[in-house]
Amino acid sequence: MIHIFDVDNTIIKKTSTWYFLLEALSKGIIRLSQIRYLPLDWIKYKLGYLDVDFIEDAVKPFAGIKKKVLEQIAQDCFERRIKPNIYTDAAKLIREALNRQEKVIFATSSLRTIIEPLERFFGIEGSIASMLEFRDEITTGKILGVSFFGLKKKTQVEAWLDKNGLSPKELCFYSDSYTDFPLLEFSGLPIAVNPDRVLRKEAKKRGWKILWFRKTQG
Repeated sequence: MIHIFDVDNTIIKKTSTWYFLLEALSKGIIRLSQIRYLPLDWIKYKLGYLDVDFIEDAVKPFAGIKKKVLEQIAQDCFERRIKPNIYTDAAKLIREALNRQEKVIFATSSLRTIIEPLERFFGIEGSIASMLEFRDEITTGKILGVSFFGLKKKTQVEAWLDKNGLSPKELCFYSDSYTDFPLLEFSGLPIAVNPDRVLRKEAKKRGWKILWFRKTQG
């Protein structure tokens, strides 16, 4: 069995990108005025009305910042904000799967820079995550290619399975979001974790397993 986890609201409470933005704000790397429009996009997304990727907008304020600076922000963000907000039940599932020698990775529209400390924490590697574009070790404030959101995430997972000679029937995918319908439908074992209202309704209709995680490590 291969276990692939979405990250935001599935492994951690709330969203990794928002934690990262807060950490950058606290260090004076970006200004509040640069992200004033993001809460509205987030509300639309949670209500099921957002039909465009907003990760691209979230990374624009980081244009011109060195890669090493962003990596340090990500590590500080993990220690101060993400690690305390890891769901204990999610951590247990991941560690149990690893103890059984089963493959575990993440598949998220969040940035690889943000996710790498979480990978190191669990001792896994090779996750699927959106990538920042860098030139001469400085970010352009753009995503490299596309953000792995919705159908694009499913396409990336499908390619990863094919590359590793694995079948979708072996895939157990965990997600909280309606945007992951394509990948949930593709998976041999789809599991809704803390599902939003749209996913919760669909999961009940289809008989998908639903898990509720509440307690965090903090």
